Amino acid sequence: MLYVSDILLQHKDINTFTELIEVVKERAKEERFFRMDIKPPFPDTPQNWEMVLEGAFTGLLSDD
Repeated sequence: MLYVSDILLQHKDINTFTELIEVVKERAKEERFFRMDIKPPFPDTPQNWEMVLEGAFTGLLSDD
């Protein structure tokens, strides 16, 4: 299971929500489940951050 908190602990170089999205997309290739246990602490984190991260994990969020 992939947790947002684990991503943030393992990738201390992430500085924006956009960078987090890219890591979630990569990690989705090797994980089956995703849990959003904490809100990402970035200034550019949108209000609908859970939907955006879920879309990135499931492949519904395009790279465009």
